[in-house]
Amino acid sequence: MSEPELGARLRGRADRRLGEIVDRLDGFLAQDPDLSFQVAAIHGGVVVLDAWGGPHLSADSVTVPYSVTKNTIGLSIGLLVQMGELDLDERVAHHWSEFARYGKGHVTVRQLLSHQAGLPQATPALSAAELLDQHVAAERLAASPPFWHPGSAFGYHGITIGNLASELIFRVTGRTLQEYYEAEIRAPHDIDFFLGLPPAQDVRRAPTLPMIRPVADASPLYTSLLGPIVFAAPGPAVDLANDEVSWRFGHPAVSGAGTARGLARLMAAAVTGVDGAAPFLSADTVFAIGQQQVRGYDEVLGQPDRAHAIVFQKPTPSLAFGGPRAFGHDGAMGALACVDPDTGVAFAWTIARGPWPGGGDPRAVALAAELGTLLS
Repeated sequence: MSEPELGARLRGRADRRLGEIVDRLDGFLAQDPDLSFQVAAIHGGVVVLDAWGGPHLSADSVTVPYSVTKNTIGLSIGLLVQMGELDLDERVAHHWSEFARYGKGHVTVRQLLSHQAGLPQATPALSAAELLDQHVAAERLAASPPFWHPGSAFGYHGITIGNLASELIFRVTGRTLQEYYEAEIRAPHDIDFFLGLPPAQDVRRAPTLPMIRPVADASPLYTSLLGPIVFAAPGPAVDLANDEVSWRFGHPAVSGAGTARGLARLMAAAVTGVDGAAPFLSADTVFAIGQQQVRGYDEVLGQPDRAHAIVFQKPTPSLAFGGPRAFGHDGAMGALACVDPDTGVAFAWTIARGPWPGGGDPRAVALAAELGTLLS
């Protein structure tokens, strides 16, 4: 590994094979004085990149990367599957009887966790306070009719998948998803990514800054009729990244908090192992949770080529972060964390102010794929 000063603006460490990538990252910072990011990559269990730059983030800054948090759901589910406590093809109602209302009795765990259940929102819409509660939103979702016949289509359950998965895990283990993740994954593997930021870590927290919308951009926010319904939130608004009520709760779909190095370590600890330790998921489990379940038109986002595994996103032409067995998740404001079992690369990128219009920063998506090619 090289010395901490990697360029005129970039700081951190990088494997000597990554010289061109280091120069490119330093160039990004030169082109945009406001750009602030952390980037980390682990290859075959060894850290090959741990860098940062810009005025808004330091090496240890903790941010909320929005939906990148969903990686914690997928890996927690994977561990339960591996331990034989959860079967992807079992009915959700087998564990959670109230879920069976309105014809949902035959919805499988697999369908629920791949955005096929038709519950991207409750009826009537959930408030922010209900979403940031361990059980209320789940109870309301169980009592709601689905927006489509489960299994007939899929649509991004952007926030509710966290409430649904957490309630399922609670019914199976007696622990919330936050409690299960902390005890079984985060603490044992020393991962700097939290579901519920402890007060002792508050000094490290950096705000997520708003995107700057180009004046000439008049594109609609939603291209699906369901979009405004799904993302409606009656009652007082909550800034999921910056309001303490959100990041202290640590919603498992949208408001975990940590560093890029923590996210890369999370993905590596699960799939490739790290620091000489074996991965906590077997190859069979990684295959089961990383296998594509749905692909095509997303009923919520109105996008024509979205793909999901068990919770995780899969690469598509518009989100080409890895090969066919890669999986991970981007975030609304530009962050990304993913892993490719074929190349052995775990990658993460956090950013203070993501580029318009949101979703995974194209610079990060391209970098994740390039690292896989370069290092494999």
